[in-house]
Order: sequence, then structure tokens, then C-alpha cells
Amino acid sequence: MNRPEDDRAEAYRAEIEAAERKVAGEIQPGGRAMVVAILVFVLLVSLILPHTGAARGVDVLMGDSKALSVGIALPSRLFTWLALVFGVGFSMLALLTRRWALAWVALAGSALSSLIGLLAVWSRQTAAHGHPGPGIGLLVGWFAVILLTFHWARVVWTRTAVQLAAEEQRRIASAETQSRTLLEDVDRREENS
Repeated sequence: MNRPEDDRAEAYRAEIEAAERKVAGEIQPGGRAMVVAILVFVLLVSLILPHTGAARGVDVLMGDSKALSVGIALPSRLFTWLALVFGVGFSMLALLTRRWALAWVALAGSALSSLIGLLAVWSRQTAAHGHPGPGIGLLVGWFAVILLTFHWARVVWTRTAVQLAAEEQRRIASAETQSRTLLEDVDRREENS
């Protein structure tokens, strides 16, 4: 028979576990938050700088006639869109909400964008028919995405000591509860025999 004190203790324990699970799903970027915010700003600035010839990053995003006249290919357009969506969008969402899952998406998208950025720079350097090479905007954007990838990787993989200790305590408490339940079941079966 449960006593009221036991019920209150169980409710309190459930509240603590819920709070621990919430904390475990959050990131604590610390000083990296400022670095990520600066890199997002640099990435936005790179969109107004020339990506190649007279075509700015915004022109590449929109695929307008200025971008087409300098031979912008799929890798450059894909890079600018990935950099905008993941490097800017998901990075800002992850910083604002502090959600671990969004930080993972920002990391994965930034990593993919880094690889596509490499292809975009390479394709501009090997462009034929007199098309201009990579511009400062493309290079700055690519380096910003590479740095974002590095910093998101550090944030995602760094777990605070408090989160690790809370997870360990939850595991211990769960094991104790299972042991206690098993012992109670064994005792009841012995009494019924």
C-alpha cells in the first residue's frame, strides 16, 4: 500500500527526471555562440559580395540573367542555397532555441555545404569559355561554412559534465528501480507459493 509520502516522492522524482531529459536535449554553446553568430553574419555578407565576375551571391541564389551571363553552374547555386538554409537558417534556429537536434541539422547541412562549396570553387577555377573564376564572396562564404561546420561539431559533441552526471544518475536510479521491482515480484511469488 502506497503512503502519501511515497506518492509525493515519486512525483518529485518524475519532475526531476523530466527536467533532466529536457536539459539533455539542449546545447550549451558558451563562447562558441558568439563565434557562430559572427560566422552567420559573415555568410550573409558573402551573399552581397561578388561570387564570380559581376554576379553577387544574391544573383546566384535567384539565378538571374547576371548570374547566367557569367556561366554560373549548379554547384554554385546549390552551395549558396545550402549555405543560406543550413549555415544561416538552421544555425540561427539552433542558437535561439538551444535544441540539440537543430544543432545536429546545422552541423550536417554545413558539412554538406562545405563539400558542395569545394565543388563550386573548383568548377569556377576550371570554367571554360572565358568565364571568370571564383570571386571573393564565394571564397569567403565557403570558408565561413567550413568554420561553421567545425564549431557546430564542437558544440554538438561537447556535453556538459552536468548532463553526463544526470544521465549516469538516471541509469543508476533505473537499475535500482528494476532490481527493487524484481525483488518484490520474487517475494510475492514466494509468499503465494
